[in-house]
Amino acid sequence: MLHGWAMHGGVFDPLVERLRDRFTMYLVDLPGHGRSRMSALPLEPLAIARTVASATPPAAWLGWSLGGLVALTAALDLPGRVSALVMVDATPRFVRADDWPDGSDRKLVSQLASDLAGDYHATLERFIALEAMGSGDPRGEARHMRELVFSRGEPDARVLMEGIALLENTDLRGRLPTLKTPSLWLAGHRDRVVHPAAMQAAAALCDGSFIDIPHAGHAPFIGHADVVASAITTFIDTLP
Repeated sequence: MLHGWAMHGGVFDPLVERLRDRFTMYLVDLPGHGRSRMSALPLEPLAIARTVASATPPAAWLGWSLGGLVALTAALDLPGRVSALVMVDATPRFVRADDWPDGSDRKLVSQLASDLAGDYHATLERFIALEAMGSGDPRGEARHMRELVFSRGEPDARVLMEGIALLENTDLRGRLPTLKTPSLWLAGHRDRVVHPAAMQAAAALCDGSFIDIPHAGHAPFIGHADVVASAITTFIDTLP
């Protein structure tokens, strides 16, 4: 399980609770985040994928938001290590383009970079509020993520800027038709960060399965953990 921008593996706790009797799970803190704050590994998807793959057995990989870029890269470049791919509110290209109309506004990314340079803590607060927006309990989800974000120490500001650059510049759409790994794309219907239509379009490019979760925002595994756990279990159980 690979978390999103500014968070750490602890964000998946509600999902882990529901899956622990069924799966062995590996919760990864990305470089510069959580317990990997002192890691010298660059925040680069293939480097991270290779490192994780070298320390874990072949498995299904789940990536949320920014972590989805790492999980998708692993499935594309290390297919023997990835038996299945679960993308949660994550897309192969984050920002909008003429041929990607449902991507996120590039101004969101540039504003994050600008704000981060000026007021680190306030920027994280605003982004957490955006992630929780649209969910059935936005205040509860925001509070949960706010409590988590610094629970393993502050994420490295330099690495957060690297993450913003990844979101701004990465585009894996052209490789999706070559993806051989079975994939499940889970979208929060009310997500204000990653539009569900972009996820549906991505799933169509690789013949993946797409599920839109009603009343969920950008982190459906917090407020709708039962639904997400059920979708993941059903997906993996139906694999050959």
